[in-house]
Amino acid sequence: MDRRTFVLGTAASAAGLAVVHADAQETFPTRAITIVNPYPPGGANELVTRPLAAAMEPLLKQPVVIETKAGAGGQVGAQFVANAKPDGYTLLTHNTSISGTSEVDKLFGRTPKFTNADFIPLARIVADPCVIAVNDQQPYMALKDFVDDAKKRPGQIIYSSAGLYSATHLPMALFAKGAGLQLRHLPTNGGGPSLTALLGNNSQVSALSLSSSLAQTRAGKVRALATFGGRRSKALPDVPTMKELGYDIEYYLWVGIFAPKGTTAEAVKVLRAALDKASHTDGFKATLANVGLELDYMDEPEFAKFWAADAKHVIDAVNSIGRVQG
Repeated sequence: MDRRTFVLGTAASAAGLAVVHADAQETFPTRAITIVNPYPPGGANELVTRPLAAAMEPLLKQPVVIETKAGAGGQVGAQFVANAKPDGYTLLTHNTSISGTSEVDKLFGRTPKFTNADFIPLARIVADPCVIAVNDQQPYMALKDFVDDAKKRPGQIIYSSAGLYSATHLPMALFAKGAGLQLRHLPTNGGGPSLTALLGNNSQVSALSLSSSLAQTRAGKVRALATFGGRRSKALPDVPTMKELGYDIEYYLWVGIFAPKGTTAEAVKVLRAALDKASHTDGFKATLANVGLELDYMDEPEFAKFWAADAKHVIDAVNSIGRVQG
């Protein structure tokens, strides 16, 4: 082989490698992104994530699809994403309850299907204070009325939740324990079904996310007795906080977006930027305001730190409640 042939051959090989390299570094994303919602429609995750996905689409120039995979108190969808290919095309919307899932498994002697370490916390979008609400057919006009009646009728009043150890089971169970109440628990398979049970008077009381219950509260179908927030909600300014009423409980149902562990750095970078910009658009913030929510955004570093601290509180709550069957 003469020198001229060698140089040409080398150049051709380099060009071929450059093409392969360019393909390997294909700009993310090049197709639709799926955000898995592990809860039935009507809950806080759907109310927050569906308009967020719509706001992300023009930024990513690709469809952002919400896919519902409900079951086992949010575990089915979370496990699916934990096992998904970490390429940025399958994400998870979840809430406070994800923090204690593995602890619940340990409590019952089960091997956890996933842990918090299986996810990258991309962004927290909102921190929605829960409210204690009663069916409008109930006579309770204040939290004290409910507490007094519940103490007279132990085990007779039913409260619904989004499921065992869910983000709406924990605050109600902690409140009942702190107030010395014996209530019957009706676990459902999500925030939407829990609200439906309350509206149908199949349960008389429930801890609900403010966003999922606000429309029914304004319509007079349910009555909010107290919020778990640190301050009164702008959407319900006449409803006192638990702390105002003498109960040292503060609890939020936050909603965050997660990616599977090992997701490429490039995908994480693009997704974080899109989530940040989409969350801060006027349209998305207006949508939140319509359901009584305010943006409470945290980017990955801050969210990771918050999640680690919040998980400790949730785990303490799970262990405080102990093993319950329903």
